[in-house]
Amino acid sequence: MPRDERHTETIPYGTLGIIPLKSCTQLGKKVDNYLTEWRNQREHESEHTLAFAGYKRDSYILEAKTPRFGSGEGKGMMNDSVRGFDLYVMVDVCNYSLEYSLSGIKNHMSPDDHYADLKRVIAAAGGKARRISVIMPFLYESRQHKRSGRESLDCALMLQELTNMGVDNIITFDAHDPRVQNAIPLKGFESVSCTYQFIKYLLLGVDDLHIDNEHMMVISPDEGGMGRAVYFANVLGLDMGMFYKRRDYATIVNGHNPIVAHEFLGANVEDKDVLIIDDMISSGESMIDVASELKRRKAKRVFCATTFGLFTNGLKKFDEAYNNGIIDKILTTNLVYQPEELLNKPWYINVDMSKYIALLVDTLNHDSSISNLLNPVERIQKRVAEYNKTHYGK
Repeated sequence: MPRDERHTETIPYGTLGIIPLKSCTQLGKKVDNYLTEWRNQREHESEHTLAFAGYKRDSYILEAKTPRFGSGEGKGMMNDSVRGFDLYVMVDVCNYSLEYSLSGIKNHMSPDDHYADLKRVIAAAGGKARRISVIMPFLYESRQHKRSGRESLDCALMLQELTNMGVDNIITFDAHDPRVQNAIPLKGFESVSCTYQFIKYLLLGVDDLHIDNEHMMVISPDEGGMGRAVYFANVLGLDMGMFYKRRDYATIVNGHNPIVAHEFLGANVEDKDVLIIDDMISSGESMIDVASELKRRKAKRVFCATTFGLFTNGLKKFDEAYNNGIIDKILTTNLVYQPEELLNKPWYINVDMSKYIALLVDTLNHDSSISNLLNPVERIQKRVAEYNKTHYGK
């Protein structure tokens, strides 16, 4: 049973419906399994009233399709009625594994394609749902969140477009810059952290951690990730450090200013386990450079925890880093597509977020506050205490 017993004291906002788009099929099924199990076990004094019609079901997934014509054009189709439903539409804009035919040529779906399909499904609902929430773990165009010169503000435009279509809430995870929510100040926007899940799976995957200042340290790979690192360090009672990326702003390579050097700011890391915290691994070059710098400073073991493992340049560099003793473990979530090759790597720890998403959906459907779910300090400290007692008897 979920820990929030307030669900037995409130009625649902509307009949719950989950629409995982094709890009989010596996994650959606896991979320649905949790919800089905919890709700079928839950006893509510008013469960036989009209307010609880459809509350206990074998599945909360509603079928939606986004077929395409031979020209590559698409459309959204709802196979189930959504009238009066509290809908949660799930989409993974980073799922590059899906293909569609364009004049006989196979095209991999891009973030633009996934976003277009999301809008098609919302349009297919025809405004009949009581409320629509979008669960978009990797926020579309989140790295294009501010203007430098004559540039588009794609993320802000996306948020405004969705809310203009009738979306009430947007739930994302570790937004690159949460201040982008200023584009929709009168609508719901939640940038959820994965802090508890990272610590949970790190403790499950590594048996001999000593979580104290003498043996462990939290590292931010750049100044942009300082907030995450400070939170981790404070919750775990650890020291922290930061790398400053010195760039060559006179040169542009592949659309970016190349990094000249990583300057470290922090205490001595010698003989300490270090946990590098970031929002994403894209190509991975920056993460490996930071890990190499820490090893050069005689760090004991290097663990990397990032919400989104995109691995845009493949996994070969990480294999080499692992074999050379530069990186010991990498933790990323299942919020974005994970190839089978990644799941089988000895250095990889998969952080499953499906239960957390189910808790959020279950709570929001009851129109209850999710603030206790967004602040996991007590759960983290309890988990660490259990780990220390099991492994060290203290």
